Amino acid sequence: MLSVKTESEFASSAYLYWQIIILVVNRHLEGHRTSHKMLLSLTPQLRSGQCFAVETVEHFFLGSCSVRSAMEDAQESGECLVQNQKYCVERPIYNQEILQGQLHKRERTPQSLRQKIEHSCRCSSKKAKSHLYSFLPILKWLPRYPVKEYLLGDIISGISTGVMQLPQGLAYALLAAVPPVFGLYSSFYPVFLYTFFGTSKHISIGTFAVISMMVGGVAVRQVPDEVISVGYNSTNATDASDYYSLRDDKRVQVAVTLAFLSGIIQLCLGFLRFGFVAIYLTEPLVRGFTTAAAVHVFTSQLKYLLGVKTSRYSGPLSVVYSLVAVFSKITTTNIAALIVGLTCIALLLIGKEINLRFKKKLPVPIPMEIIVVIIGTGVSAGMNLTESYGVDVVGKIPQGLSAPAVPEIQLIPAIFIDAVAIAIVGFSMAVSMAKIFALKHGYTIDGNQELIALGICNSVGSFFQSFPITCSMSRSLVQESTGGKTQIAGALSSIMVLLVIVAIGYLFEPLPQTVLAAIVMVNLKGMFKQFADVAHFWRTSKIELAIWVVAFVASLFLGLDYGLLTAVAFAMITVIYRTQRPQYRILGQIPDTDIYCDVEEYEEVKEYPGIKIFQANTSLYFANSESYTSALKKKTGVDPCAILAARRKAQKKHAREIKKANKVKKKAVLKLVNSSTNDVEASVKHEIANDGLPANGKFAFVDAGVQDGSPDELEHFVEPKTNVHSLILDFAPVNFVDSVGAKTLKSVIKEYNEVGVCVCIASCSGPVMNELTRLNFFDNTVTRELLFHSIHDAVLACQGKDRSASQTALDH
Repeated sequence: MLSVKTESEFASSAYLYWQIIILVVNRHLEGHRTSHKMLLSLTPQLRSGQCFAVETVEHFFLGSCSVRSAMEDAQESGECLVQNQKYCVERPIYNQEILQGQLHKRERTPQSLRQKIEHSCRCSSKKAKSHLYSFLPILKWLPRYPVKEYLLGDIISGISTGVMQLPQGLAYALLAAVPPVFGLYSSFYPVFLYTFFGTSKHISIGTFAVISMMVGGVAVRQVPDEVISVGYNSTNATDASDYYSLRDDKRVQVAVTLAFLSGIIQLCLGFLRFGFVAIYLTEPLVRGFTTAAAVHVFTSQLKYLLGVKTSRYSGPLSVVYSLVAVFSKITTTNIAALIVGLTCIALLLIGKEINLRFKKKLPVPIPMEIIVVIIGTGVSAGMNLTESYGVDVVGKIPQGLSAPAVPEIQLIPAIFIDAVAIAIVGFSMAVSMAKIFALKHGYTIDGNQELIALGICNSVGSFFQSFPITCSMSRSLVQESTGGKTQIAGALSSIMVLLVIVAIGYLFEPLPQTVLAAIVMVNLKGMFKQFADVAHFWRTSKIELAIWVVAFVASLFLGLDYGLLTAVAFAMITVIYRTQRPQYRILGQIPDTDIYCDVEEYEEVKEYPGIKIFQANTSLYFANSESYTSALKKKTGVDPCAILAARRKAQKKHAREIKKANKVKKKAVLKLVNSSTNDVEASVKHEIANDGLPANGKFAFVDAGVQDGSPDELEHFVEPKTNVHSLILDFAPVNFVDSVGAKTLKSVIKEYNEVGVCVCIASCSGPVMNELTRLNFFDNTVTRELLFHSIHDAVLACQGKDRSASQTALDH
């Protein structure tokens, strides 16, 4: 029987605390001392086993303490109560055989596949309404929108985000290798659509540096960038202009088709409820990948900052090729473009520092990006930088919205893998930011609906010439910090971009490309700070550091697409490595408790004599079954194979000795020797014919020993024995067991039984029990009686068996 002493007289301690507080309040309100008689009526309940002493209570009533100090003292006393509380349990020792016999399973009628399909296809008004609200979340939150509380914050947030959306859309279009106006299209259509289908209230959908860089890499690979030497006559210039225009149109088609395909992939994953795929992009992987992407982005913008003409590279070692190309033409740097770019970088960094330091005092962040764009456009137009200094500018921005067009479907086979990578990375970025804001503001998001929303934004937006989008971290932080409450803020930011497209877009035609490069580079500041992750992961987890480093190095040198695949594969390998290299421990008991801890970690923990408790913090399956058995033998110090081998060796040696003794006995002869021919007196002398045997009676002693000793006694003294009679396997950390693991476990039980060690399994969960049953683990030799509800049940059962075995041996 399990028996632990307990006390329960303080179950109503919280009620007593409130009595004390009420009495103190009454003393302050009525202006008189609480009677000592009332105090004594409470103290007997607080005295026994409590650290809440009578003096403390008198301090509450008779002293000049405040209500606040009384509550603090009561809280401290509550902590003492928790430490002193005990519980009492008295029950039989349960193994699974006994426990299953006392429990009655609920009767469940299994549904056939047809019934499941019919149930899922059955429709009711309530179910239809639920699906409609799930697909269009705006129908749920918009009718309940509190105009007076939320509208002002959403307007301010929408304007602030829209002011950032405009320059970032123009700048990130350069990363995507398409004309800047398509960045504006990507900042309008998807953002507006997300208002209807998204579940996050605070993220800002639109262009993002990493996704734009991935799109640009695919566009450049499909439509290579060629440097054409042209003269300065009008005919050649016209030919070059036509070539670059044709090249840009083809790259736009690649980017648009990529948006369409990635959107379809996201839609399929969302409808199939595959929102969990983002969990495979672990945080170290994403941070290493985005840091490498930041290096790619920074490198690609150097030529715009310096004003040099180089080709754009994609694929493996593209960063190296880009740097070589830029530095090989460093002597052709456009000084005017460099001065403008560095000035913009300085202004942007100063503005961001001011916004960071005075974040609490500023009603809204200073929109330095739009200020820099306006100043840069004005300076370029006023000084005619294009004609006077040869500074590259944005160029023609069509006014108004373009007509919808169908993406080029024939490009899909060539860009399918890239679309999958962009779809997953884009969803991972969006859902991670959405979860952060949802946790902060106390609401929930639906990962599957987020996939559907992003899929609609990308696929529908592709018909209006937008390239793939996702959540922008910098804009999302601005949208949340400026008071944005709902998706209305995002819709207002998209309307601001629409006004620029249809009305004043042409005003930004003189904007220097070096200004956009400066905006992109400064926005990478947060990503470059992620290099500090190396020191952080070095202190916390070497495996996560390895994932970060592999993701960074692979993405940097192999390209973002192959780098991502390599990083995901390596992350999967680390999971396998962790299951193959778990921590193995021998557990012992904390005295007078049913708690078991690592004997190597705590001094107070003691092992039971003759009982070993083994724990591995992993599941048991084909990849780690061999290491599990090896660690079991090493940790417990009991190797059945070695014991059996030593036993067989001892038995063979014993058999040889018996055989040798019997052989010698047959060769012994009795010789009669006469001392004299005439003498009647004779003497009998025993000699041993075999001269090789020892004399002086030594053989007689050995022979007597062999003959007199019984086989049981010989086996007891000759065969190797172990001082461990029971082995308990703690299965609490085990989540699943496969067929190889079940066979290994069964083999372990049989091997240890052969050397007289009983193996028990403790704390086996229900799903693991069901798996063992399906795998035909239980039979006549391995029964459910070997499985116990807890470690303590198994320990008490093993002790009982050992006592019974010892008593039986004494009786015989």
